[in-house]
Amino acid sequence: MSELKGLMYPRTPEGRAGILPGPPWHYSGEMLTVEFRTDPERVAELLPPGLTLAEDDPGAVAIIWAEWQSCSDTFEELLDPARAQYKEVFVVIRCQHEGTTFSRSAYIWVDKDFAMARGHIQGYPKKMSEIWMTRPVTVGRAGPRLEPGGRFGATLSTWGRRIAEARFTITGEADSAGFVNGHPMLHSRFMPAIEMDGRDSLDELVTMSGFDHEVGPVYAGDAELVLHDNPTEELDRFGDIEIIGGYYRQVGTSMGPGTTVHANPNPMAS
Repeated sequence: MSELKGLMYPRTPEGRAGILPGPPWHYSGEMLTVEFRTDPERVAELLPPGLTLAEDDPGAVAIIWAEWQSCSDTFEELLDPARAQYKEVFVVIRCQHEGTTFSRSAYIWVDKDFAMARGHIQGYPKKMSEIWMTRPVTVGRAGPRLEPGGRFGATLSTWGRRIAEARFTITGEADSAGFVNGHPMLHSRFMPAIEMDGRDSLDELVTMSGFDHEVGPVYAGDAELVLHDNPTEELDRFGDIEIIGGYYRQVGTSMGPGTTVHANPNPMAS
């Protein structure tokens, strides 16, 4: 019998049919961030046992729209852009674990299967969705310029229903694109046991951070955000929110293997 190859399913004789090539993965894209404050209890209820709220501004949350082009170390996906381009929206909170502050993606949606599979490996709780965001332009009138007065919109929908929408107007440049999504990521990887009896066959806490970072100027401005009541989502639990600010920037980074922070030695018994 031949050895089956590939990082993830399906593993096949050549490995070409796998949903995702192996790391490292390289990303270049645009990010529209809206930071807001909510009741810290609404953040605390999203944390699993062993994690606590960040000490400073514990109710701060970021929702980020991003349009990415990504590839493996072969870069061949860039010549087949259907395999490279995708959009996502992620809701980021902060937490503490053993005295260290981390960022954590509490919710995240994507519009391509390979991006969802990659996220599941990394511990991002990715779901499929429909995402749109205004693109900046450098010629013509059919888009905003990255300058004061530039106006952007962004939407997130699933199962035919709107989840969230944002509007952003550039007022100037800033030194940073907020503070919520500024730490190494700390995520949970889990898989229910096949018996479906409440036990997990995988139960890990993992961390990761990128390398070869490259960022463009940060454009700050006024932001509006609406989180809709939705039968399959729970963003409305944030309740009344206070907008902290909005930011837009171009980002480049690469990701490789992460680190297991904690693994339940007997997850089936949990």
